[in-house]
Amino acid sequence: MAFDPTILWRAPDVNPINHKARSIPGFNPINVYGRVFTFSWLGFMIAFWSWYAFPPLLPLTIAKDLKLKQTDVANSNIIALTATLLVRLVAGPMCDRFGPRYTFAGCLLAGSIPTALAGCVTNAKGLLALRFFIGILGGSFVPCQVWSTGFFDKNVVGTANALTGGLGNAGGGITYFLMPAVFDSLVARQHLTPHKAWRVAFIVPFIAIVVVAISMIICCPDTPTGKWADRHRAAEQSLNAHLNVDPVVDVPGAISAERRTGSGSGSESPSDSDEKLRIDATGKAGAFGDHEAHLGEQEMLDTARGEIVAKPSFKEAMPVIFSLQTLVQGACYFNSFGAELAINSILGAYYDKNFPKLGQTGTGNWAAMFGLLNVVFRPLGGVVADFAYNRTHNLWAKKSLIHIYGVIAGAFLIAIGIVNSHHQSTMFGLVAGMAFFLEGGNGLNYALVPHVHPHANGIVSGVTGASGNLGGIIFAIIFRYNKTDYHRVFWIIGVISIAMNVAVSWIRPIPKNQIGGR
Repeated sequence: MAFDPTILWRAPDVNPINHKARSIPGFNPINVYGRVFTFSWLGFMIAFWSWYAFPPLLPLTIAKDLKLKQTDVANSNIIALTATLLVRLVAGPMCDRFGPRYTFAGCLLAGSIPTALAGCVTNAKGLLALRFFIGILGGSFVPCQVWSTGFFDKNVVGTANALTGGLGNAGGGITYFLMPAVFDSLVARQHLTPHKAWRVAFIVPFIAIVVVAISMIICCPDTPTGKWADRHRAAEQSLNAHLNVDPVVDVPGAISAERRTGSGSGSESPSDSDEKLRIDATGKAGAFGDHEAHLGEQEMLDTARGEIVAKPSFKEAMPVIFSLQTLVQGACYFNSFGAELAINSILGAYYDKNFPKLGQTGTGNWAAMFGLLNVVFRPLGGVVADFAYNRTHNLWAKKSLIHIYGVIAGAFLIAIGIVNSHHQSTMFGLVAGMAFFLEGGNGLNYALVPHVHPHANGIVSGVTGASGNLGGIIFAIIFRYNKTDYHRVFWIIGVISIAMNVAVSWIRPIPKNQIGGR
């Protein structure tokens, strides 16, 4: 079927049960699906920009002003990832309980406070403390992905998540352009000293964060059907309108369908969202609306049974967290996003070592390219995943692509480390090739996440995202102890990436008897 460009702006068809969109109207922020899509990537982009606002100015300007050693710079890069790891672990269950919109805005507003206080730093200890709390912003990735998953159906969710994640991750490249540009402008046009200019520069991302967070709360809903607390009741009403069965919805978890048997059919209270909700659907199957996709009865029932996010309890969360499928997501993201985070922190310094004539602005601009390639490569990974899934209707297609990308990215990392080129064209070409598979692998990973334990999507998203940060911390520690031998760490990361992807390649994409998400 030929691609129809009008889906990029017209109102999408929706799944009649969960009301998720079957296409992505990314160029139509007036439509609720386009609006949520826009705020998902924009919020994470602004967060990523501020989260990584230090590295472009850190090696030269800030290090000189605060009299930092190389170990101080490396330690600050590690501590910036530590807070994010903790926040992502908490953000997943918070999304399932309170909804991704408020969790997203909360992360942004909490992270905006230390961003505004950047100018108060006077020594290495202050820098470590500040970067730890700014790391809260990195946790916004989890609600970004959970929110996107809640609005886009499984036929396009890989592309939607990859686009929101990729455009958001581009903030890590934009910051290498913006922060030096703001700094240079303050020095050249406002005649501030470098001591003051870098501090004032942090007010710019602070303003952007606050504006986006408040706009997100005002302009967007929690779910396609309205309030987060009403999502189960919305599924109940949709089933009532379309199916000639009595589906029984166990709100914190399992959903099953039963034919009405008479006595006892009304014993459950339909008013309490924490109790079973019974649907009296005794007539003929309801008609589909103008923008509702025509789905079969079993597909609609499976959607309601397995793809409505439930409030997590400790007992229900543990099997999800420690399942083999969640392990796969975490292991693969540990390597792909972990490597991206660690490399993003040192790439400017690596370029400065190999190409000293470029200067702070020049190395910053070239390092920015690595982050900006997320705009293309991460979404492309999601598009490839959705194409493979829609052609094969088999989740092994998505999972196999994750491992293929991971192994090839590892090979590029090894090549960069061994060659350690001092020729710009060779170095930048190898980094671009590595970025294609590394960042594309991130998109592939979160194209599979919505299928794994979909009733606990926040938990799976949080654990996966936190694993990426754990990888970033481990790799940043390796960079720290190798000091300026950056090339050596590249090939070490490459070997780890290949080994871990091969080690988990045999595990099934989703649990054998899982309901929904297929």
